[in-house]
Amino acid sequence: MKIKRRTIEVFSMSFLDVISCGFGAIILLLVLSLALEPRTLEFMKSDLNGKIEEIKKELENIAFESQTLQQELTQKKKTLQEAQQVLAQLKKDLEHARNNDPAAQAKVKEELQAVVQTLTEEMRRLLNESYTSLNKDAVIGGIPVDSEYIIFVIDTSGSMVKVAWPMVVRKVEEVLKVYPNVKGIQVINDMGNYMFGAYAGKWIPDTPARRKEVIRRLRHWQSFSNSSPVEGIKHAVRVYFRQGERISLYVFGDDFSSGSINTVLNEVARINTQDVRGKTRVRIHTFGFPVLFTNPAYNQGNKVRFAHLMRLLAEQNAGCFVGLTDVR
Repeated sequence: MKIKRRTIEVFSMSFLDVISCGFGAIILLLVLSLALEPRTLEFMKSDLNGKIEEIKKELENIAFESQTLQQELTQKKKTLQEAQQVLAQLKKDLEHARNNDPAAQAKVKEELQAVVQTLTEEMRRLLNESYTSLNKDAVIGGIPVDSEYIIFVIDTSGSMVKVAWPMVVRKVEEVLKVYPNVKGIQVINDMGNYMFGAYAGKWIPDTPARRKEVIRRLRHWQSFSNSSPVEGIKHAVRVYFRQGERISLYVFGDDFSSGSINTVLNEVARINTQDVRGKTRVRIHTFGFPVLFTNPAYNQGNKVRFAHLMRLLAEQNAGCFVGLTDVR
């Protein structure tokens, strides 16, 4: 029996429909792509322009900072040059004074150390070592002035306030003058009470305005005191000592009526410890005000005990003792 084979049409309507849909989809994607392309390009252009503006601003900031630093460097070089000239002249004067009047020699040396004290750290690094060595153990009037921070520990007892206070104010002013530029100042009484409560545990910034305010408030400052410097010294060392920082304490007082001198020295030594080189944490300078000498009837033994304590405190803590002879 003969079988009839079915004829297959290659290009049927169904096949053409599929092909047409495929081409249509491709054309639609192409149209959409071309339609979105300007927006994409515009967005990319906008983003690129923003980045260019940011880079321009950064370059402008860098240029401004560079100009500012250059001006500061020029000013520092000028100041350094002036300091070098002054130092050179003072060194000549010192050499000349060595062969003449000893008093003139001492005066020139003090002026020389005062100039070195005003130099900033950057200036000291730039100066020749022959100059910087002068500041290593700088001394003015017998007192080392190599510290970056200074703390006044002041006896605010009735005898000091009533008799010696104008002299106390003057001596604080004199100490500040030999430290024309420090990193911080603090004022407490012999009990550890602060003159400026807002700066308790912190440093008072060293500015001309702050110095004036210290002196202004000191003139009328009153705070309870037991006439013993131990509490104030211990508080100052515990709170303010930091490794690597040069700190000096200036202890002002007039009396030590009770207690043992050795006990005070041992308590201070325990808190103001020495390193392997024998250097204490802070320097302690002491000022003895002769309030007791204005009253001949007062216990003569206490006068001697007080002076003895102040001298030993300074001696054992890398400082100097200044015994005043007149409260006026």
